[in-house]
Amino acid sequence: MNIRRVGFDHPDAIKLNDAVQAEYALRYGDDGDETFLTPQDFLPPRGAYLIAYDESDRPVATGGWRSQERNDEGYSDGDAELKRMYVIEEVRGRGLARRILTALEEDARAAGRRRMVLETGTKQPEAIALYASSGYTLCPKFGFYRFHEESRCFAKDL
Repeated sequence: MNIRRVGFDHPDAIKLNDAVQAEYALRYGDDGDETFLTPQDFLPPRGAYLIAYDESDRPVATGGWRSQERNDEGYSDGDAELKRMYVIEEVRGRGLARRILTALEEDARAAGRRRMVLETGTKQPEAIALYASSGYTLCPKFGFYRFHEESRCFAKDL
């Protein structure tokens, strides 16, 4: 497995983002994650976007982080917000999400971020299990979905 930093507007990032949005729509019965994101959100040193490629150079997993500071959406100064974690169905269960998560945590820490935060939902129990087993704990809700009942927010000190 080869993990590479790419732009959020890279063709493989767009392809995997479309796939994760389709999965969100399937699970939640809506149009996917409506959080506004731009390619600039993931530019170093204020963010990163990673894709894991398999041996045949097929993009199979993705995730990114973007810097956040204290604001009226509930973020704190020094936050790195995890976004668009996704592993294609055919390769799930092989530890790819954990590898992407670890790489993103290391990158955010190196960029001076103090806490990784993320929002997921109750219809993603495998994501909740990954984050809980990686040291994340429930925290006060933040971000676009902070008022949604199905939303769950987690944080971990870096």
